[in-house]
Amino acid sequence: MSLTTIGLFGNPDKAEIAGAVARVVARCRREGLATVAQQDLATLVDAETRICSSAELARLADVIIAFGGDGTMLRAARSLDDSRTPLLGINLGALGYLTDVPLSELDEALDRLLAGDYTPTPRARVEGVVHRAGQDVASCQALNDIVVNMGSLPRALHMEVRLDSVTLGLFLGDGLIVSTPTGSTAYNLSANGPIVSPTLPVIVVTPICPHALSQRPIVVPDSSMVEVTLVTDEEEVYLTLDGQEGTAMRAGDTVSVNRSTTVVRLVRVADRTFYDNLRDKLHWGE
Repeated sequence: MSLTTIGLFGNPDKAEIAGAVARVVARCRREGLATVAQQDLATLVDAETRICSSAELARLADVIIAFGGDGTMLRAARSLDDSRTPLLGINLGALGYLTDVPLSELDEALDRLLAGDYTPTPRARVEGVVHRAGQDVASCQALNDIVVNMGSLPRALHMEVRLDSVTLGLFLGDGLIVSTPTGSTAYNLSANGPIVSPTLPVIVVTPICPHALSQRPIVVPDSSMVEVTLVTDEEEVYLTLDGQEGTAMRAGDTVSVNRSTTVVRLVRVADRTFYDNLRDKLHWGE
């Protein structure tokens, strides 16, 4: 597809972002392309760049370039909603599993992007619905994970976990992570969950600090329905999306999680593979 409009999304607090955005805008002007920027970047772009909301950005742009770390990419992905607009991440952060183009390779990435030499790779999302007293009270989507855990008071939670209506039992621990393959390198990895190739059609269910050592992470087909019922009658229990947004839960609430019908299309312009990134970012073999 021939590109006509490039969208700009980013974390304005990053030190390098002003120069990076200016380079992209200047290149677009030379190529005769329009630019549109999310409103947080309004002070970093020229007068020809249209300013809009995050939701409008996905509708107006052919490709969105996100500047920041993985947190920025997750925010950008949430703004896409059901849009098929591809998302390219330029890493201004640290690890950057999602933003795999370093700032030093920005110009090369733009060359390949504008030449059409890129691959939009679909990444699965999970969606969750919170049920309370027979009513659906909240719904959500996440690219990395949906997590049930405590708020500011870290106490153990009692949760009943079911897979496809089959009870696994009562879990006692700090919480539970339901992760996509993309999210397997995020909170799931910190909780000793398995690293999963992003191409696999699975969901990972990982207890957080379980009180029973027999309660281990489990990998299930992404056609499965994961249900978590909160048994503990505690305050400040939250359902958290990608570590960035949350909704309060009460005793008796059930969250059902399965694969979303929509995906996030991440742009790959580099020749690096998922395994190259793992080796380098986790310092394997060093």
